[in-house]
Amino acid sequence: MSFYKGEEIFLGKQLLGELYSCDHGALNDPQKMKEIMEAAAITANTTIVQSVFHHFSPHGVSGVVVIQESHFAVHTWPEHNFVSVDFYTCGDTAFPEKAMEYLVHVLAPNSYELKEVNRGDLKKIDQFAKKEI
Repeated sequence: MSFYKGEEIFLGKQLLGELYSCDHGALNDPQKMKEIMEAAAITANTTIVQSVFHHFSPHGVSGVVVIQESHFAVHTWPEHNFVSVDFYTCGDTAFPEKAMEYLVHVLAPNSYELKEVNRGDLKKIDQFAKKEI
């Protein structure tokens, strides 16, 4: 599936989030971060396939929730109260913005930023396939 943005058609959307000043114990707890990210995936109307989370020594968590629509990834720096997330979805049935809203609600950052990147421009893909580019 694809989604339309104006007259352009894209295969996917990637949201990049940065959450600042998250004073939350979950940032150093891989099981808690897994629970939070899986809840974010459900909130975004995605289907979870598998989750893998890793705790770094002495602190920090990285994890990915593989979803049928692509993936959600997170990296934490508890020593800086900082969280970086990547929500990549394909099709038009997933709502990664809702996942970000959920994380903001749960992790309560003092500030956050969100960038959107459209992925897989079908026009360019077709042009490359036809060797027009």
